[in-house]
Amino acid sequence: MSFKRYTLFGFFASLMALMPLTPVIAADLLAPQQAIETASAKLQQKMQDKSFVKNFAKVNQFVNDAILPSTDFDKISSLVLGKIWKTATPDERERFKQEFQTLLVRTYSRAFVEFKDWSIRYLPIDMEADATKVVVKTEVLQPGLRPVAVDYRMLLNNGDWKAYDIMIEGVSLVTNYRTTFSSEVQAKGSLNAVIDSLAKRNSEALAAKNS
Repeated sequence: MSFKRYTLFGFFASLMALMPLTPVIAADLLAPQQAIETASAKLQQKMQDKSFVKNFAKVNQFVNDAILPSTDFDKISSLVLGKIWKTATPDERERFKQEFQTLLVRTYSRAFVEFKDWSIRYLPIDMEADATKVVVKTEVLQPGLRPVAVDYRMLLNNGDWKAYDIMIEGVSLVTNYRTTFSSEVQAKGSLNAVIDSLAKRNSEALAAKNS
């Protein structure tokens, strides 16, 4: 599987990793896994509603609300921009975070609508009682294909565990997007130009889905 295909698969897999292989008892999971399982229950229930998945606007909003509590978009955005984040203005940071979140959510939403025959296995993790960072390991399973490793880097933030990176077979979402946006800033000449372009793409994509 090519790197590009891994990137596209990663969005899908990261969404579907919110859905467990078998019914999961929250008490059997560690706190970081429970953060993922909370979103899982919401998404699984909605997956059964065929009329719901036909309305992309509703799907998009629901996915955003479901994954927001367990995703640290502030951390992800700063890591994706890297050095560029340090020199960005507060307004640029906020605009980028909003548009990047929109990009991820609408991609998750598309996967939520299009893919159904996948399941997830939670793998054991070692975690100290006072840990503030952990990698939650899962496998994405599909009949007839080998399992694909999908790992979540998670951080304890004000008492809540939140994901700040997703790794697909060792390929980091953060690292991949950092390369992409760094190249775009160089090509377009400024972060503002990149944000404007991203906002336009988001707007057009959502309008097309909702038409």
